[in-house]
Amino acid sequence: MPQPLVHKQIGVAVINNRQGKILIDRRRNEGEMAGLWEFPGGKIEAGETIEECIKREIKEELGIEIVVGDRLTTITHAYKTFNITLYVHDCQHLSGEPQPLECEEIHWVVPSEMNRYQFPQANIQIINLLQQRGINP
Repeated sequence: MPQPLVHKQIGVAVINNRQGKILIDRRRNEGEMAGLWEFPGGKIEAGETIEECIKREIKEELGIEIVVGDRLTTITHAYKTFNITLYVHDCQHLSGEPQPLECEEIHWVVPSEMNRYQFPQANIQIINLLQQRGINP
Protein backbone atom coordinates (compact mmCIF):
# COMPACT_ATOMS: atom_id res chain seq x y z
CA MET A 1 0.00 0.00 0.00
CA PRO A 2 1.48 3.40 -0.91
CA GLN A 3 2.46 5.76 1.88
CA PRO A 4 0.25 8.84 2.23
CA LEU A 5 1.91 11.97 0.92
CA VAL A 6 3.48 14.39 3.39
CA HIS A 7 1.20 17.37 4.02
CA LYS A 8 3.15 20.57 4.60
CA GLN A 9 1.53 23.46 6.51
CA ILE A 10 3.14 26.73 5.41
CA GLY A 11 2.75 30.29 6.65
CA VAL A 12 3.17 32.70 3.73
CA ALA A 13 3.81 36.45 3.83
CA VAL A 14 2.66 38.86 1.14
CA ILE A 15 4.93 41.70 2.29
CA ASN A 16 3.86 45.12 1.07
CA ASN A 17 6.07 48.20 1.17
CA ARG A 18 5.03 51.85 1.09
CA GLN A 19 5.55 51.99 -2.68
CA GLY A 20 2.86 49.36 -3.28
CA LYS A 21 5.37 46.66 -4.16
CA ILE A 22 5.48 43.09 -2.86
CA LEU A 23 8.57 41.14 -1.85
CA ILE A 24 9.30 37.87 -3.66
CA ASP A 25 12.35 35.63 -3.34
CA ARG A 26 14.01 33.01 -5.53
CA ARG A 27 14.56 29.60 -4.02
CA ARG A 28 18.07 28.19 -3.82
CA ASN A 29 19.18 26.05 -6.74
CA GLU A 30 18.81 22.75 -4.91
CA GLY A 31 15.94 20.57 -3.79
CA GLU A 32 12.36 20.59 -4.95
CA MET A 33 11.29 23.64 -6.93
CA ALA A 34 14.88 24.86 -7.12
CA GLY A 35 15.26 28.34 -8.58
CA LEU A 36 11.54 29.16 -8.63
CA TRP A 37 10.24 32.44 -7.23
CA GLU A 38 7.94 32.44 -4.21
CA PHE A 39 6.39 34.53 -1.50
CA PRO A 40 8.53 34.17 1.63
CA GLY A 41 7.43 31.99 4.52
CA GLY A 42 7.93 28.50 5.87
CA LYS A 43 6.75 25.49 7.82
CA ILE A 44 4.56 26.05 10.85
CA GLU A 45 6.27 24.50 13.90
CA ALA A 46 4.41 22.55 16.59
CA GLY A 47 2.70 24.88 19.05
CA GLU A 48 3.21 27.92 16.84
CA THR A 49 0.42 30.11 15.46
CA ILE A 50 0.44 30.96 11.77
CA GLU A 51 1.25 34.58 12.63
CA GLU A 52 4.20 33.54 14.85
CA CYS A 53 5.48 31.26 12.10
CA ILE A 54 5.36 34.01 9.47
CA LYS A 55 7.13 36.51 11.74
CA ARG A 56 9.85 33.99 12.65
CA GLU A 57 10.40 32.78 9.09
CA ILE A 58 10.68 36.32 7.69
CA LYS A 59 13.22 37.23 10.39
CA GLU A 60 15.25 34.05 9.62
CA GLU A 61 15.00 34.23 5.81
CA LEU A 62 15.17 37.97 5.19
CA GLY A 63 16.34 39.59 8.44
CA ILE A 64 13.46 42.07 8.60
CA GLU A 65 10.60 42.85 10.95
CA ILE A 66 7.05 42.75 9.64
CA VAL A 67 3.53 43.24 10.90
CA VAL A 68 1.39 40.19 10.11
CA GLY A 69 -2.06 41.33 9.05
CA ASP A 70 -5.24 39.63 7.95
CA ARG A 71 -5.46 36.26 6.25
CA LEU A 72 -5.60 36.87 2.51
CA THR A 73 -6.43 33.31 1.47
CA THR A 74 -5.81 29.64 2.24
CA ILE A 75 -4.67 27.40 -0.62
CA THR A 76 -4.39 23.62 -0.58
CA HIS A 77 -2.52 22.11 -3.50
CA ALA A 78 -1.44 18.58 -4.41
CA TYR A 79 1.99 18.17 -5.98
CA LYS A 80 3.28 14.78 -7.17
CA THR A 81 5.41 14.15 -4.06
CA PHE A 82 3.57 16.08 -1.31
CA ASN A 83 0.45 18.06 -0.43
CA ILE A 84 0.66 21.62 0.80
CA THR A 85 -1.58 24.13 2.55
CA LEU A 86 -0.55 27.77 2.29
CA TYR A 87 -1.92 30.17 4.91
CA VAL A 88 -1.36 33.48 3.15
CA HIS A 89 -1.35 36.72 5.15
CA ASP A 90 -1.10 40.34 4.14
CA CYS A 91 1.99 41.77 5.86
CA GLN A 92 3.59 45.19 6.15
CA HIS A 93 7.34 45.77 6.04
CA LEU A 94 8.18 47.38 9.38
CA SER A 95 11.96 47.70 9.61
CA GLY A 96 15.26 46.38 8.34
CA GLU A 97 16.68 45.98 4.85
CA PRO A 98 15.68 42.61 3.34
CA GLN A 99 18.67 40.27 2.86
CA PRO A 100 18.62 37.02 0.84
CA LEU A 101 19.74 34.97 3.88
CA GLU A 102 18.12 31.68 2.83
CA CYS A 103 17.39 32.31 -0.84
CA GLU A 104 19.21 33.22 -4.06
CA GLU A 105 17.83 36.74 -4.48
CA ILE A 106 14.93 39.01 -3.63
CA HIS A 107 12.93 41.55 -5.64
CA TRP A 108 10.24 44.11 -4.86
CA VAL A 109 7.65 43.89 -7.65
CA VAL A 110 4.17 45.16 -8.42
CA PRO A 111 1.59 42.40 -8.95
CA SER A 112 1.31 43.13 -12.68
CA GLU A 113 5.01 42.19 -13.08
CA MET A 114 4.69 38.81 -11.35
CA ASN A 115 3.86 36.93 -14.56
CA ARG A 116 7.48 37.51 -15.65
CA TYR A 117 8.70 35.24 -12.84
CA GLN A 118 8.35 31.46 -12.58
CA PHE A 119 6.46 30.46 -9.41
CA PRO A 120 5.42 27.05 -8.02
CA GLN A 121 1.91 26.07 -9.12
CA ALA A 122 0.32 26.68 -5.68
CA ASN A 123 1.46 30.34 -5.81
CA ILE A 124 -0.46 31.14 -9.01
CA GLN A 125 -3.70 31.61 -7.05
CA ILE A 126 -1.98 34.18 -4.80
CA ILE A 127 -0.71 36.10 -7.84
CA ASN A 128 -4.17 36.07 -9.43
CA LEU A 129 -5.68 37.36 -6.19
CA LEU A 130 -3.13 40.19 -5.92
CA GLN A 131 -3.62 41.17 -9.56
CA GLN A 132 -7.42 41.18 -9.18
CA ARG A 133 -7.19 43.23 -6.00
CA GLY A 134 -5.71 45.97 -8.14
CA ILE A 135 -3.09 47.30 -5.75
CA ASN A 136 -0.98 48.29 -8.73
CA PRO A 137 -0.17 51.99 -8.77
